[in-house]
Amino acid sequence: MRLNLAADDAPPPRVPAQLGVTKAGSPDGLLIEGDNLQALQALAAQSTKVTLAYLDPPFLTGRQHQQIERSRDEQGRPVRRLRPAFDDRWEDLGAYLTELRPRLAAVRDLLTEDGCMVLHVDPKTSHYLKVLCDELFGMRSFASEIIWRYRRWPSKTRNFQRVHDVLLRYVKNPDVAPKFTQLYEPLAASTVATWGTRRQRAVMDEGRRARSSSTQEESPGTPMGDVWEIGIVAPVARERTGYPTQKPEALLERLVRSCTDPGDRVLDPYAGSGTTLAVASRLGRGWVGIDANPEALQVARTRLGQQGISPTEAMLRERTVVKAADRGQPQRPVRVA
Repeated sequence: MRLNLAADDAPPPRVPAQLGVTKAGSPDGLLIEGDNLQALQALAAQSTKVTLAYLDPPFLTGRQHQQIERSRDEQGRPVRRLRPAFDDRWEDLGAYLTELRPRLAAVRDLLTEDGCMVLHVDPKTSHYLKVLCDELFGMRSFASEIIWRYRRWPSKTRNFQRVHDVLLRYVKNPDVAPKFTQLYEPLAASTVATWGTRRQRAVMDEGRRARSSSTQEESPGTPMGDVWEIGIVAPVARERTGYPTQKPEALLERLVRSCTDPGDRVLDPYAGSGTTLAVASRLGRGWVGIDANPEALQVARTRLGQQGISPTEAMLRERTVVKAADRGQPQRPVRVA
């Protein structure tokens, strides 16, 4: 099956020659301002590779999303200001998929052979994007459909409440063992009541499991499944930045821990508030974050600074000449090893 998109026969956009550094910083983190497709192509031109790519693109909501800035006035009263964050209005579904297709292909080309991509979408578009990713990666590269279930205030609807997102995971090469670390969930209360917290062992009889017995070894828990119940970022949570559609650090921590090792590199081409970047830094992974919105990058920059991280920053060379001159900063190529 193939999605017939208007841009299928269009020539690929011109690849920027290189990225230009606007601020020197830690070599473990690279923050890029600009169109993510051009930035991804520029990274590919210098043979950059990443072990995990996490994409959280717009969800086809049909609206302009606002960033919330909270402060206090002279009398100490809370003040709430709204600023534009990103535009999620599209002509139609075809235009939305046409925008994502080359970006998914560009991300695929940056993955290591044992790497994977995780595409975070909602049930409205997940089935279309599953077909698109099957086409771009190959059906054998499909690894997981992770359901992220969360709780939120109920809405008035003559339907079941929508309380989950969909994360589609694809490996780069299905013939290569993907990098993966098994994570565990707590044992069920019924299991603990029956067997305690010791590891169970199956007792076989003629090839069939006859019964279970427990060993003296402590159980690490139940191998993690593909339905994750993790709370959304609460309004009063310490990690909350005010940037719209911010995802919880606990969600990204599971992905980074399971799909990478310390020292690997993580990519987020829709960096937004910088959740992926903050988690990757905290877990000892390198990272590349891309966003076209300077406001989003400032949120991410502030968040990283709170962790004591000052990343290298760059822009597409053809877009930075004037800005760099205004800042009095020299331009030089940046290479991600």
